[in-house]
Amino acid sequence: MIVMDLKEKRGLVFGTGKSGIGAAELLEDMGSIPVLYDGNEKTDPAEVKSRLKEGTKAEVFIGNLPEKEIDKLSLVVLSPGVPTDLPLVLHFKEKGLKIWGEVELAYAFGKGDVLAITGTNGKTTTTSLLGAIMEHARNSVFVVGNIGNPYTEAVEQMNEDSVTVAEISSFQLETIEHFHPKVSAILNITPDHLNRHHTMANYIAAKESIVKNQTRDDLCVLNYNDEVLRAFGKTLEQKVVLFSSTETLDAGLYLQENEILWARNGKTEHIISVEELNILGAHNYENVMAAVALCDGMGVPMETIREGLRAFHAVEHRIEFVCKKNDIAFYNDSKGTNPDAAIKGICAMNRRTVLIGGGYDKESVYDEWIDSFDGKVKQLVLIGQTAKKIAVCADAHDFHDYVFADSLEEAIDIAYETAEPGEAVLLSPACASWGMFDNYEQRGDIFKAYVRNLKE
Repeated sequence: MIVMDLKEKRGLVFGTGKSGIGAAELLEDMGSIPVLYDGNEKTDPAEVKSRLKEGTKAEVFIGNLPEKEIDKLSLVVLSPGVPTDLPLVLHFKEKGLKIWGEVELAYAFGKGDVLAITGTNGKTTTTSLLGAIMEHARNSVFVVGNIGNPYTEAVEQMNEDSVTVAEISSFQLETIEHFHPKVSAILNITPDHLNRHHTMANYIAAKESIVKNQTRDDLCVLNYNDEVLRAFGKTLEQKVVLFSSTETLDAGLYLQENEILWARNGKTEHIISVEELNILGAHNYENVMAAVALCDGMGVPMETIREGLRAFHAVEHRIEFVCKKNDIAFYNDSKGTNPDAAIKGICAMNRRTVLIGGGYDKESVYDEWIDSFDGKVKQLVLIGQTAKKIAVCADAHDFHDYVFADSLEEAIDIAYETAEPGEAVLLSPACASWGMFDNYEQRGDIFKAYVRNLKE
């Protein structure tokens, strides 16, 4: 690991959310004087400081960061939500300041092996599954990153035998320097976060950078069905394992009817039957294949991998069954924050479905999502900033069975009234939660609580 001497040096943490607090506390524990900054003038500095350890020497600046304070800095740590092209960040770069993200900071002081997963969709499920399997195989396992557990909070508990399983977003990959996973995976790449990355090429480059410090002794797992990733794999020096849910591979993991198989070294090995799993859908079988390859790359025995797969249950907020009301099944897929993820939610439904969609506009396009309805969606209930944009797209694809709602609660009421016994109601927004909710977890929790209180 790359260790930076931070003793008595001032390190700025840009962002006061969960990862920002974790970064500030790690800096202080490493002997630095943390400086927390939030550009939102409504942020309460006293509230920020109350979330830090008692007796902290951290300083908090809100709204304006004086130039004299910038001149004192040795390091800047950006929270994932802070764009790297903000004028203030560009100013830091002009002054020659080292700029890291929370992931890079954690890696600099962490110990043990790192397993890293990125991709547009499936990251959380794969990371959770990978963590569960590794916990069967190793004594010291940390599941961190974009999954909701700040990487920096785990660092001081690590030892040389630890394994860190990290879900890494494109935002986090923008600021890596030395971050070096022993095994990595890019699950897929579809348009997302273009309001942040501006072009698809930038987004792809961010995702692919997860391998930039890997050597020929390391492993990268890639989705064969993704043309970008299939081509990318041919450029890599490190070991590459491919997986596919639709193609029979001469080398790699693939799905054949109800079996996951692995072709390698001239032989085909049965890994597991999908009927043994507690998760549904071809997209989840892809996540399983990726997890198998990653664990195998860490030397985990195949029978241990199988045990972990059989014990694993679906991740919260990802096509999560909530309950039945009047024989109407309610599913929470709040993690479906982009059209491609939401397509997988629709595909997993095996009955007529009233769909709740809409939310924050990430400059996505919704054509393929609308096309995936394919007679399965009975009605689309739209909420949030993107409601009218999605409606225009639906009309263009000759889908006119949509209505608008002013809130998630109103949308649920409409869906419940529309759905008939034997049908389903699915929250799979195809959009981010921001603007209406703090995050997709809050959105999903509100959905579940309201549904459970519906009268039969």
